[in-house]
Amino acid sequence: MPRTLASAPIMILNGPNLNLLGQRQPEIYGRDTLADIEALCVKAAAAHGGTVDFRQSNHEGELVDWIQEARLHHAGMVINPAAYSHTSVAVLDALNTCDGLPVVEVHLSNIHRREEFRHHSYVSLRADAVIAGCGAQGYAFAVERVAALAAEGRAAT
Repeated sequence: MPRTLASAPIMILNGPNLNLLGQRQPEIYGRDTLADIEALCVKAAAAHGGTVDFRQSNHEGELVDWIQEARLHHAGMVINPAAYSHTSVAVLDALNTCDGLPVVEVHLSNIHRREEFRHHSYVSLRADAVIAGCGAQGYAFAVERVAALAAEGRAAT
């Protein structure tokens, strides 16, 4: 039976150092805290009759474990892998096991206007959409896109 926003939450994963939002380089990442972003995501999902499962880890293996969990228990995924975007084949491999699960990659800053090493994201190879440079609002856009993809039948079976 397909999972929908009414029957399963959207997994929202946040990678390393995002627990320091609002404190770390606000000129790049903004002044919103991770709690502010979670509240924004809750509101965006509720507008579509859904809920979120919002998590953050500084540990690659924990993110991989959560991605594997999402493929079985969630209607879709928003992921900000942070620095792991540019380095983690393990995160990409885990995402590649999520057949049919809508996945949207989000970045607070425009990674294409930053250092060259940030221009490449392994996660983008699997993501159904990539949102970058919209600040905290990008998360709301990402939740909207996951909701749309789930409604189109892209939900996992």
